[in-house]
Amino acid sequence: MFKKLIQATVAASLMATPMIAGAAEAQRREVTTTTVKHRPNGTVVQKTTVRRAPTYRTWRQGQRFDRRYAQNYRVVDYRQYRRAKLYAPGRGQQWVRSGRDAVLISGNGNILRVISRVF
Repeated sequence: MFKKLIQATVAASLMATPMIAGAAEAQRREVTTTTVKHRPNGTVVQKTTVRRAPTYRTWRQGQRFDRRYAQNYRVVDYRQYRRAKLYAPGRGQQWVRSGRDAVLISGNGNILRVISRVF
């Protein structure tokens, strides 16, 4: 009985951990500002919530590419950057720009190659 209780407690804590981490991450992305407006008939307080842009990532080979986290994202024509060691992508692949890096992604979104400081 005691062993089952411990197993249930461990299972519950493992299930709750991602939810707690997700709530903390969402809280970091939101900033609440309070603005006070004065009018002739009294003071009015208005609260607004401003969401921050997602943080940019440093890409690594084998990761899943998500363009929401890419700074200055755009598809790149490799012929214009041959001096920067960009080569013709294979079928279903494309070069994209993320900040100053060139990232080769496959059709399913996996990162095949990252070349730093191309742009």
